[in-house]
Amino acid sequence: MSGLTDDLRALAESAKAWPFREAAALLKRLGGKTPAKGHALFETGYGPSGLPQIGTFAEVARTTMVRHAFAVLSDIPTRLVAFSDDMDALRKVPDNIPDRAMVEEHLGKPLTQIPDPFGTHESFGAHNNARLRAFLDDFGFDYTFKSASEAYRSGEFDAALMDALRRYDAIMRIILPTLGAERQATYSPFLPLCPKTGRVLQVPITARDEAAGTVSYVDEDGETMTVPVTGGRCKLQWKADWAMRWHALGVDYEMAGKDLISSVEVSGRICRALGSRPPAGFIYELFLDEKGEKISKSRGNGLAIEEWLAYGSRDSLSLYMYNAPRRAKRLYFDVIPRHVDDYLAHLAKYPAQAPAERLENPAWHIHAGQPPRPETGLGFGVLLNLASVCNTEDPAVLWGFIARYVPGAAPESAPILDELVGHALTYYRDMVKPTKAYRAPAPHERAALDDLRAVLAAMPAGAQAEAIQSEVYEVGKRHPFETLRDWFRALYEILLGQSQGPRMGSFIALYGLAETVALIDRVLAGEDLAA
Repeated sequence: MSGLTDDLRALAESAKAWPFREAAALLKRLGGKTPAKGHALFETGYGPSGLPQIGTFAEVARTTMVRHAFAVLSDIPTRLVAFSDDMDALRKVPDNIPDRAMVEEHLGKPLTQIPDPFGTHESFGAHNNARLRAFLDDFGFDYTFKSASEAYRSGEFDAALMDALRRYDAIMRIILPTLGAERQATYSPFLPLCPKTGRVLQVPITARDEAAGTVSYVDEDGETMTVPVTGGRCKLQWKADWAMRWHALGVDYEMAGKDLISSVEVSGRICRALGSRPPAGFIYELFLDEKGEKISKSRGNGLAIEEWLAYGSRDSLSLYMYNAPRRAKRLYFDVIPRHVDDYLAHLAKYPAQAPAERLENPAWHIHAGQPPRPETGLGFGVLLNLASVCNTEDPAVLWGFIARYVPGAAPESAPILDELVGHALTYYRDMVKPTKAYRAPAPHERAALDDLRAVLAAMPAGAQAEAIQSEVYEVGKRHPFETLRDWFRALYEILLGQSQGPRMGSFIALYGLAETVALIDRVLAGEDLAA
């Protein structure tokens, strides 16, 4: 290693950021040695019964952060597998897909055996897998995609499935106590695929032959059938399947949501019964929709990946995933602006930070230790309110103000800002404009606005944002507002038509002193700003 790498590793060993803590625990678990398979294997799982959601991306993003931290702490090679359980049977038709009636005819079949309702891929499972892979590829994640259907049918899981057949009784002893009496009577870890209908059958196993590698069952027509457990003729119930996958692939690390705590424990016991050590894990909290309810793929509530990216940057989404993964968080449109601005704030701090501080900065983890250079310092909130006061959806209008505020700034030289302008205009059009509600000033607010107008008119052209902010504060103090917060709320509601807004000094500096004076004049003249 170079001296620089030695220094970085020494700092990383004492870093408190959660990816480093996770990576350090995994390295200790491995005894600091490369596993026999030649690498440390990280895995993320995806159940493609519904369209890919941000929650799916969260696992890959967070696991990638831990993987990169591990690479800083150790020279052990790593690999990330994104695994799709696309051989699972579809039990319920998702609400957010077309041609639901057609899909309903295929309930009970593996997802990869159901026609694609979107008409773009050979199966519903392939469609959803493609959506996931396209998104992960677009983000530049380094991963290997694995399909359960391919792994079962190709024979990759055959040896592990035979292990499960030999340990059938041990698996049953682990699973049965977790089930109700009725389910206990019919449960089997092996689910045969019916050769007549193609459906995944949840039927009792009436006989098994370890030497032949087969199980027998009575099918829906009353006929006794005997099928191999290998070659994709059977799949495992999901807790046993999860454990078998860990055993077959040698998974060293996998995250799971809080709702799967008991499943992680059961699958871990099954994995040990199969002869392997279950992976290290990280239990994260769940995402909530705007009503505070758990987000569900089948219900399609919460935000889709594309919806966040329509209004916020990729890096803001990564910050959302980095922040407080053990705390339940709302995942809705109104969280996007704050995360965009918080990301920009972290990025702005990075160049001046000491090396140890940088390892605690989310921007380091979002960009694998190589954050981009900060740009103009303009935030999403300010741009959003500029779009609001200009009542525009034209990027050129915003860039006209930006170029005056930051001489030489242009879309070509400030790509982060240019992307931000587009997001701000889209968010304004869809989320702000429909709810704007201006109000007339009360008498004491009118007096304060008249005072502010005079102060701004007397300030020199090119006054800095901090100087303007200070004057806005002083005006508020001179008038009978209970708190300065009431003064700023009045400015937002009267001038911008909304209850919240930007730091006024920054906004006025960007919008312009003369333009702000003209805006106040319109209010004092009784003009309707909504017109």
